[in-house]
Amino acid sequence: MIPITRLALGDAEAEAAAAVVRSGWLMNGPRTEEFERKVADYVGAKHAIAVSSATTGLHLGLLGAGVKPGDEVICPSYSFIATANAMRYIGARPVFVDIDPRTYNIDVSAIEPAITERTTAIMPVSQIGLPADLNPIMAIAAEHGLKVVEDAAPALGASIDGRRLGSISDFTIFSFDARKILTTGEGGMITTDDTEAATRIRLLRAHAASVSTADRDRANKIILETYPEVGFNYKLTDIQGAIGAIQMDKIDSVIAERRRLADRYAELLAGEDRIELPYEPEGFRHVYQSYSVRLKSGRPQEDVMRSMMELGVATRRIFDIHKQRAFADLGEVPSLPVTEAAAREAILLPMFVGLTDDEQDDVVAALAKSL
Repeated sequence: MIPITRLALGDAEAEAAAAVVRSGWLMNGPRTEEFERKVADYVGAKHAIAVSSATTGLHLGLLGAGVKPGDEVICPSYSFIATANAMRYIGARPVFVDIDPRTYNIDVSAIEPAITERTTAIMPVSQIGLPADLNPIMAIAAEHGLKVVEDAAPALGASIDGRRLGSISDFTIFSFDARKILTTGEGGMITTDDTEAATRIRLLRAHAASVSTADRDRANKIILETYPEVGFNYKLTDIQGAIGAIQMDKIDSVIAERRRLADRYAELLAGEDRIELPYEPEGFRHVYQSYSVRLKSGRPQEDVMRSMMELGVATRRIFDIHKQRAFADLGEVPSLPVTEAAAREAILLPMFVGLTDDEQDDVVAALAKSL
């Protein structure tokens, strides 16, 4: 079976993790801090805060943006369910809007009509590695006094006109789970230039303790921490931080290889008129966390996916959150025809560093047969 992803970890990551184990300090500490510095420097942000997952990062990013119970957050429905779940953790309401038919990212023209007196934030998703159209989104947010909390879980390294994600939105959240651009097994990172919010987020990830465990351990005097508000246990371990720091040293080569594989998919599929290939707008740099194709043959998505599995190729799809039972209590959602069509017709093909030419040829052959 050709999997949807395959880990690209080596001896350097294994040795880094082992060194942490030998050090006797496993919790959030110096290697996590190194990982944070590398991410902040790479994307061009003042602050990077490591957390246990991108989902917890979205939660803390929304809190850092000042989102409160009863508030509304505008977002696409075409995404992983964590996008909207994070709002529900706070007691905020996701307001779903449609997507652009070419990029599968939030339709900028749908944002302003969805703004109400209860709207406090916009959460665009930089889907499968392609940046959302952030410049006009930031302009809309500024005009209406809103914050932009970007779900860039699959898009570390992506950019718009040379400016990397993580330095554009008010808060940007990246993921390091097994299918993302880099991995620490699980984990996430929040980047922001808002120093006051970054300070609060760092506290909130560790039960809101006024002083971190690492700082108390390094101190040469007794420090008694206090807890000014209810926080969470959202810390990243130093084992994960060590792996992440090594992975960050490889990011340019990882993205270059993903883009090479995407170009090769495009060449192999160029004559296939039963699918639509990914679209990359001018000035936008896609990092291809996944490679999405749109089915145009009329054969149902699930049938194509089942057939490809029988031929030894794994696939995935992105669903429409507003159709999930978990969000039925929101009541009737306005029609999102582009989102619903994409959820029915698009599939994700295997995409990972280490995918061989022979495997890629097999994926293309299985897709053609399954169509």
